[in-house]
Amino acid sequence: MQKISSKDNEFIKHIKKLKDKKQRDLSKEYLIEGIKLIEEAIKENAKIKQIIICEDCEKTESIPKELMYEIAKRECIYVTNKVFENITGVTNPQGILAVIEKKNMEGKRPSEIIDYSQDVIVALDDIQDPGNLGTILRTVDSVGLKQILVSKGTADAYNPKVVRSTMGAIFRVEIIECEDLEKTLKEIKKHKYKIMVSSLQTENSIYDVNYHKKVIVIGNEANGVENKIQEIADEKVKIPMLGKTESLNASVATGIILYEYVRQKGWKK
Repeated sequence: MQKISSKDNEFIKHIKKLKDKKQRDLSKEYLIEGIKLIEEAIKENAKIKQIIICEDCEKTESIPKELMYEIAKRECIYVTNKVFENITGVTNPQGILAVIEKKNMEGKRPSEIIDYSQDVIVALDDIQDPGNLGTILRTVDSVGLKQILVSKGTADAYNPKVVRSTMGAIFRVEIIECEDLEKTLKEIKKHKYKIMVSSLQTENSIYDVNYHKKVIVIGNEANGVENKIQEIADEKVKIPMLGKTESLNASVATGIILYEYVRQKGWKK
């Protein structure tokens, strides 16, 4: 059993660096923290590289025995309370975190990774707020979709705040990063999909369209879907607003649209 008691340990320095996107991209790793996320990672067969446990943190006592049995099968590194406080990303840590290896997408174009058997594909055009991104990933997972497209300008899906707010959805939803979202959308259209964008510049409601073979593009919180993507869109829709509010939070809007898709598909318990 390896135990680390120094904040200057090279492995601990590496863990701290993983809080930065540049290092996550370089090492192709990201961090998860807390009992729930560790359980989900194990259940979904995520590539867990190391599990770090606070040896003398009181809250580690709440880790279920069944989970501890699973954790023991993997590379575990124990650290002191002082070291764990130095690497945790939350205010009230549960004394456990893990390093996860990203899926290898190197050398593949987005259009080669996409699963074209799904009715609906969600694409995010420069969503900036990590909380919004995490909630959208969770919503996509909740309706049974297995992938999401994110533009180059969208917040990093492996940001610790995003990872936490997905509540495990990050292990089930394929995150397909697009260097050029417009180009990727044009490629998808060749597979008989139609591009649907959220826009205030239309009278068409989200209830007026059929959700078969659709790419739903959700735009930036402040500026909406960029013009060049609106220009290649087949349909523009908006959510009917009965009050005086003109627009909704991006994650709320995504949820409303996706559950109209669920309604049309025919929900079965």
